[in-house]
Amino acid sequence: MKSSPLNDKHTARNAKMADFGGWLMPIEYPGGGVLAEHAAVRERVGIFDVSHLGKASVIGEGALAFLNTMFTNDLERIDDGSAQYTLLCTPQGGVIDDLIVYRNSSDDLFLVPNASNTSDVVSVLQTHAPSQISVTNLHNEYAVIAVQGPLAPQALDNLGVNTNIEYMSFSHVVIDGADVILCRTGYTGEIGYELLPKVGDASRVWDALVGAIQPLGGLVCGLGARDTLRTEMGYPLHGHELSLEITPVQASASWAIGWDKESFIASDVLRAEKVNKPARRSFALKSLDRGIPRAHMQVRSSDGQVLGEVTSGTFSPTLKVGIALALLNSSVKIGDQLIIDVRGRDSLVEVVKLPFVSSHVR
Repeated sequence: MKSSPLNDKHTARNAKMADFGGWLMPIEYPGGGVLAEHAAVRERVGIFDVSHLGKASVIGEGALAFLNTMFTNDLERIDDGSAQYTLLCTPQGGVIDDLIVYRNSSDDLFLVPNASNTSDVVSVLQTHAPSQISVTNLHNEYAVIAVQGPLAPQALDNLGVNTNIEYMSFSHVVIDGADVILCRTGYTGEIGYELLPKVGDASRVWDALVGAIQPLGGLVCGLGARDTLRTEMGYPLHGHELSLEITPVQASASWAIGWDKESFIASDVLRAEKVNKPARRSFALKSLDRGIPRAHMQVRSSDGQVLGEVTSGTFSPTLKVGIALALLNSSVKIGDQLIIDVRGRDSLVEVVKLPFVSSHVR
């Protein structure tokens, strides 16, 4: 199992560690755990080590045009210095990975895929890339640190960092003498930034950030809180809401598809599915009792018809109830009351609109 370049920082804090995409990563820390860490991000500021996320570069003449034939979204929609959420699909429409693309220029792009899918993404791109374009796996070259929460700009301002950049844009900054890529993105629903220092600079950048959030009541947070935060926003997680068996249309991620592009992998399949309507779609469910939904639990109608299953489920620390994302028959509608089998007991849920809590990313 791989470990983060910040692993010693987590063990020094006695973090609870676990396997996450083949990486040993912190799940929560003593002194409050997931609930306290979740609240810190919603109310103040928290930092996460997400160095397990992949990194790769695609460089060469025509790199942007090449990636536009591979990924679902349209990189022509954004300018240099901006980032874009997109997906890499199989020819059948399943999702190999969802990722962020940083556009340095039309000939120089930087990718941040998911941890366990990085090698697959790089392999697919290398197989299809023309000779003048190089695709390089940089997974072990950079750390990734997320600073999230309403006080995130203040924390970085206190380090002399210019945080005045638009959502889904990035810049190059210096923290404690280290060059860092700073992007206004996140996975929590709060205003935030993701910082990418080189591995050799990761420890001192981390220490500077810890020092900056402490006077603001911030906390170091594990991936447990990251999961509850993203579920409250309805953000998909690959292997749950997205997979080789679940298309972007089924996952309600059609907004990340450049429908006006001429062609990209699975474009014909996805266009046909959009026109014909998918047989199943992702829905948000909110518990009406004390049941806590979990992944793979069966979802039924009131008359007993099996409609699908939960893809992600948790207790919402903000709402104080169970919430879930579920892949269900497309006949389901907002406002329907359904039943989840929670370990042999029926739990009543309502189909609701996303997000479960208000977004403040902008």
